[in-house]
Amino acid sequence: MISLGVILLILGLVLGIGILQTLGVILLVVGAILFLLGSAGRAVGGRRHYY
Repeated sequence: MISLGVILLILGLVLGIGILQTLGVILLVVGAILFLLGSAGRAVGGRRHYY
């Protein structure tokens, strides 16, 4: 999810499409939150790790 967010963010910046930038930032934030909760040992959505 984090890598997809980075790809969308870069594509949005290069192509000048605002919705891609917005989606990229949202995916980055959600991916970072899930990664931090998973690495802290909390099970989120029934899964302990998100890769």
